[in-house]
Amino acid sequence: MNAVLEHMPSVALGYLAQGQGAALATVISTWGSAPRPVGAQLAIAQNGAFQGSVSGGCVEGAVILEAQAAIADGKCRVLNYGIADENAFAVGLACGGDIQILVEPIGVGSGPETQLLEAASKAVKARKPFAYSVDLNSWERQQLDPEKHKTNLSDNMFTQVSTPRLRMMIVGAVHITQSLSPMAKMAGYDVMLIDPREGFATKERFADDVFIDEWPDKALENIGLDAHTAVITLSHDPKIDTPALAVALGSDAFYIGALGSRKTHAKRVKQLQGLGFDDVQITRIHSPIGLNIGSKSTAEIAISIIAEVTECLHGKKVRS
Repeated sequence: MNAVLEHMPSVALGYLAQGQGAALATVISTWGSAPRPVGAQLAIAQNGAFQGSVSGGCVEGAVILEAQAAIADGKCRVLNYGIADENAFAVGLACGGDIQILVEPIGVGSGPETQLLEAASKAVKARKPFAYSVDLNSWERQQLDPEKHKTNLSDNMFTQVSTPRLRMMIVGAVHITQSLSPMAKMAGYDVMLIDPREGFATKERFADDVFIDEWPDKALENIGLDAHTAVITLSHDPKIDTPALAVALGSDAFYIGALGSRKTHAKRVKQLQGLGFDDVQITRIHSPIGLNIGSKSTAEIAISIIAEVTECLHGKKVRS
C-alpha cells in the first residue's frame, strides 16, 4: 500500500506505538497554486521519519523541523508559507501560492489526545466518515457529525473530515487489468480483482493483487458497495459482467464502467432491462468505458479509465 495515501492519524499512532513522539501537520488553508488541498496531511515521528505530504516537496523539510519542535515543547502552531518565504526549506512555494499548516503534537501539551485519533482511525477502517474541529485560539477539539460538516477553515475553527479509502472493484482479470490495477493503486485506490474463471486471476499474472474467487454478483453483494467505490467490468463475458453491473446499479458506487463496443453495450442494456432496470438507472454505466483519448494499447485504455473515474470522483463532466 502506498504510504503517502494512508490515513495519516493512523500513521502517527503507529509512530507512538513504536515509542516515538509524533505530530500531525495539516493544510488548513490555501491561496493560489498551492500543490496540496486543504485537509492534506503529513505524519511526523520525533526522529524525523515522515509519511504523507502537505506540498509538492517545497515545505516538507521546514514543517518536519517545526513538528519536532512541537513534539518537544507540546505546543501546537500554525505555519504560514508563501512564494517568497525563505524558511520554507529555502525554496518557498515555486508554484506561486500560499498555504497555512496546522502542526499538532499527538497526546502531549495542546495537541489532540490519542483517543480522538484512535476513534478516527477505527472509523476509517470500518469505512465510516469521521469529523472533528480544532479551535485555533484555545486548541479545544470536538467530535462532529461528518454528514453535516466538510473540511474547511472558518472563523479560526478548522474542521477535518476523514472519509473511507477509495476502492476499485475490477471484474475480469484480463490484460487491461494488468495495467489498470497498478495505476489505480498509485491513484489511491484499494483494488480487488474478481474473476471466477480458472487461470485468469493468478499470482503469476497479478503478483501483488487481492483476488476474490467468486462469481462477481455474489462477491460484490458480500463486500458491499458504497459511495467511495468504483466498479469496472472488463471480462467481456455477459455471464460475468452483467450480473456484476446489476449489483452495482443497485448500490451507491460513484462510478460504474463496462468494457465493450456500442453494439455489445446495446445487448447489455436489453439484458439489464429484462432484469427490471430502467433507462435512467442504466445510464449510470459508462460504456464504452474510459475517456475518448484515442487509446489503442492496453496501458492507454487503462489511462483513459483512470481519467474517467477521476472525472466522476470530482464531479467533473466533459462528455455526454
